[in-house]
Amino acid sequence: MSYAILIIEDETTLAKNMKTYLERHDYEVRIAQNAEEGLQQLESFKPDVILLDLQLPGMNGLEALSRIRKSDPQVKVVMITAHGNIETAVDAMKAGAYDFMNKPLVLAKLKVLLDKAVGQTRLEGTLSYYREREAGESALSGLLGESAPMRSLKKQIEQIIESESKLTEGDPPAVLITGETGTGKELVARGLHYNGPRKNAPFIEINCASIPTQLLEAELFGYERGAFTDAKERKIGLFEAADGGTLFLDEIGEIEVVLQAKLLKVLEDKVIRRIGNLREQKVNVRIIAATNQLLEEAVRQGRFRPDLFFRLRIVHLELPPLRTRGKDILLLANNFLKIQSRRYGKQGIHFSPESEKALLDYAWPGNVRELRNMIEQTVLLSREEIIEPEQLALLPDLAKTDRPSEREGTNRFLLPRQGVSLEEIERDLVLQALEQTAWNVTQAAKLLGLTRDTLRYRMDKYRLGPASS
Repeated sequence: MSYAILIIEDETTLAKNMKTYLERHDYEVRIAQNAEEGLQQLESFKPDVILLDLQLPGMNGLEALSRIRKSDPQVKVVMITAHGNIETAVDAMKAGAYDFMNKPLVLAKLKVLLDKAVGQTRLEGTLSYYREREAGESALSGLLGESAPMRSLKKQIEQIIESESKLTEGDPPAVLITGETGTGKELVARGLHYNGPRKNAPFIEINCASIPTQLLEAELFGYERGAFTDAKERKIGLFEAADGGTLFLDEIGEIEVVLQAKLLKVLEDKVIRRIGNLREQKVNVRIIAATNQLLEEAVRQGRFRPDLFFRLRIVHLELPPLRTRGKDILLLANNFLKIQSRRYGKQGIHFSPESEKALLDYAWPGNVRELRNMIEQTVLLSREEIIEPEQLALLPDLAKTDRPSEREGTNRFLLPRQGVSLEEIERDLVLQALEQTAWNVTQAAKLLGLTRDTLRYRMDKYRLGPASS
């Protein structure tokens, strides 16, 4: 693993010996012979760990440590001295040193210490950036619903978590979550992670549809400085950042076949290789993937590798569309109404009986995400306590003509016109939302319950522009 080490040491022979030894173990190392030179290199080199001598010509080590902490609070600093004692060690630790070593150095012990330091740096960075956005977001209690499909889903999730907690060897199996857009696939992935044995390790997510293939590979596997034109600095990939935890690959069906092969290798061999690096490294990552596509059809069409499909589908969870969940629609709607009315200071708002009927009769193409966004818009624009049907921002012509029962659990999308393909339906929905918002992409994305990047991707896919109307 190629991490950067800056050695600030005025003893030239010792510094060169440390550099040679650490480079042999795949560290990238630079040397500064005094604190002033080291501080200059700090900004350009961006080391993961600094080895800092306490006794230096000019500025001493403790003063340099103070300057380093102000410049880069995250970098680990290991103090080195031939004149160590308890007092200086305490002073260094109080000033923010990661650890303390006495000369003469045992290089093998130094490497063990550095391995520990860079591992902690990676974990701290991952946790600080990728920790869930809200405290309650990961809990299974966030999966609201008492319909038969939801009771079945929650039972499956509980069984998976219980089985994984008893796992005695090997990694937990990959999980494939399928379901229409907006059904809550990310929430299920978070529930599996944060209620399972890996809950204290990183949970990292990436939307595979929102990033071009070349950039997606760099995001997943990382790269070395100079690996390609824009690779100005070394960057760890998401597999490496998720080591010990979970990597959630949303919209997995959008990954190109070439990248699918590399993903399969990770699943089978548990190794990755940064772009521009010849060395492979082991990773311990649990994969959860999600898609709103029919991957079986993609396999038949040659767009998705069958070996990867079966590798991802060891455990399969299918999320029911909102239109099959009966009175769960009202349960969710009232929950979102309570949250948004509190946010906007409009307490006491409630649905009229006619509005409740309209909610139950609507097809919900964007599922729970569409419902949540629609409720926020309704509360934001509401002037009265009672919400009437005309205040609900529902897309026209999407009432369910034959609402299925909970037992059917069907994924049929019931539209007035028949004999159309799924892609035609998706294109029509995107076009309707864009026309309704006067081609404001941000507003249309919110109306559909999509991210702005995902809507842009769909517009490019169907070659939609104002002239398409």
